[in-house]
Amino acid sequence: FTAKFDRVKLDHTVIRAPFEVPALSDAVRAAIDQAYSNVHAFHSAQLGADTCIETMPGVKCSRFSRAIERVGLYVPGGTAVLPSSALMLGVPAQVAGCREIVLATPPRSDGSIVPEVLYVAHKVGATAIVKAGGAQAIAAMAYGTETVPKVDKICGPGNQYVTAAKMLAQNDTAAMVAIDMPAGPSEVLVVADATSIPAYVASDLLSQAEHGPDSQVVLLAVDLTDEQLAAIEAQVHEQASRLPRVDIVRQSIPKSYCLRVASMADAIHFSNAYGPEHLILQNDRASDYVADVINAGSVFVGPYSPESCGDYASGTNHTLPTYGFSKMYSGVNTGTFVKHITSQELTREGLANIAQTVMTLAEVEELEAHRNAVAIRLRDM
Repeated sequence: FTAKFDRVKLDHTVIRAPFEVPALSDAVRAAIDQAYSNVHAFHSAQLGADTCIETMPGVKCSRFSRAIERVGLYVPGGTAVLPSSALMLGVPAQVAGCREIVLATPPRSDGSIVPEVLYVAHKVGATAIVKAGGAQAIAAMAYGTETVPKVDKICGPGNQYVTAAKMLAQNDTAAMVAIDMPAGPSEVLVVADATSIPAYVASDLLSQAEHGPDSQVVLLAVDLTDEQLAAIEAQVHEQASRLPRVDIVRQSIPKSYCLRVASMADAIHFSNAYGPEHLILQNDRASDYVADVINAGSVFVGPYSPESCGDYASGTNHTLPTYGFSKMYSGVNTGTFVKHITSQELTREGLANIAQTVMTLAEVEELEAHRNAVAIRLRDM
């Protein structure tokens, strides 16, 4: 499939750590190091403490976390070089303490891995890199092959085929694999009012429109006049014409739209119903409206918070739910790579205190063996 879809014939599909990292420019290395530091700091802060309480005398209940042992990270590479995706997936997996980190990404035409992605794989402690993209990479990690390690959970964004493959694998009991979320083509919703700077609004719309031909950008124009809206449209045209990926923008813009609303209340109501991957609030007093946001992958507040910062280096994660799945899914975070285990320990006194409650409920449910497991111990007290 790699030969068919990526048009590359490979001598070997998997490379294992330690990786030989090609030379990078000082500027690129410094940028990746800074982004790594910020993302690591934010995700380290998400590590929660274990919980242990005594629910009644002699009954101690606890919850503790353990890293998922084997994780697969999908880093797209079809139309762009994306070391940022490797960072956003690899850093929280590293922070969580995953024992095996397998990164899958499409190879270049010569069969090599993009140097920047290879450098990130080294920094996050990846154990293997699979030179494959698309649905075939998802399948290889989900089921395992002679060379590709099987993983317990697959994380990462991709096109509609990658998203479909993740969801299919998750529902196949033979795969025994979980996924982070349905994370498909990129999308952004920008809220603008009369205080917004047209050039800023246009730049944020275009930053997502250039991702791919299936991206969608939405502008909510809050009580804007025809002239104010025309100023934004003019900036979109002017800035788009200078972009190297303008041909991709031309394909994604027809899938996008502008909607006029009368008030911020209407804008927030629409946004919560849409559930955008990225929500950018460029309206007056933007921070006042964050509390009203119910559904969104990530929120960018005010004129100096372009979505690009979240994509690369502010510290938050850019692997986010799309298609409105922010209504029930979170973006990738440290918790994505851990699972929680509960435990209980009862003393002799504790069992005596809770025994009648347990036996009564077991009798209600007509589960005699459950009742007996308590009763047999009571007789020995």
